[in-house]
Amino acid sequence: MTTTTVNRKIRESAGDRALMIVIYTILTLVLIAVIYPLIYIVSSSISSPAAVTSGKVWLWPVDISFKGFKTLFDTPTIMTGYGNSLFYTAAGTLISVALTVMLAYPLSRKTFFGRSPIMVIITFTMIFSGGLIPTYLVVKSLHLIDTRWALLIPNAIWVWQVIIARSFFQSSIPEELIEASEIDGCSDLRFMRSVVIPLSKPIIAVLVLMYAVGQWNAYFDALIYLKSANLFPLQLVLRSIIIQNNSSGIMDAMKQVERQQLAELLKYALIVVATLPVLMIYPFVQRFFVQGMLVGSVKG
Repeated sequence: MTTTTVNRKIRESAGDRALMIVIYTILTLVLIAVIYPLIYIVSSSISSPAAVTSGKVWLWPVDISFKGFKTLFDTPTIMTGYGNSLFYTAAGTLISVALTVMLAYPLSRKTFFGRSPIMVIITFTMIFSGGLIPTYLVVKSLHLIDTRWALLIPNAIWVWQVIIARSFFQSSIPEELIEASEIDGCSDLRFMRSVVIPLSKPIIAVLVLMYAVGQWNAYFDALIYLKSANLFPLQLVLRSIIIQNNSSGIMDAMKQVERQQLAELLKYALIVVATLPVLMIYPFVQRFFVQGMLVGSVKG
């Protein structure tokens, strides 16, 4: 019996066909469960306020209107929050990635003295933390309350990202390469700049995506540490609209429309605007993201 005949019989197996039907059915249901909320939010954001509040929108837009986006971009509070979120995300990601690489790379080298105790101490923080009140007191003692640094410094390094980056460096930067660079008289900083960074693009892309998404979606630290409205990120504004449903900046834009209708419409418009940066970044780093995650999880 030839290989082709065996493969044909395997493909024509009733059990395999039934299994594939079950798999495709489950995947289809998962796809619907994931994509329906996205379609509903986009459709609601470009429907009329009356259609949204009356429940007429369930899949496709009804009475297409861009009033929500117009009000969104005309509201100073929302645009200020959007600009703050962009700043926090860009600056926070840059600081976090730099510090994570600076911490993870030495810990990946066997010649680094004390790397095991340091790694134990770092991992210990994943299990036990000081808690909210001690952390707040530390931030306050550093005079970071109601400053932009309060959202950039306290959570600059995530332990899980350090572990992933350390595993990547261990598996991708061989000791022989370091020894060869030392023979050539290459300094540690030059080796980092000329060798480690170019070879670490996959893990750097993973770190950028993780930190950027986390920083963009963060709102709790801003809620705790910030008092000035001009420092609030977009997520705090979104929280105010969804939960409190009351904001003086939005009230100014509701002079000719019922407050409840426009507030309901603004929720969906703001969700769309808030998710755009992440959706735009992910396709460009998706390839590196998968590669880096596999290295960090399988070989770590």
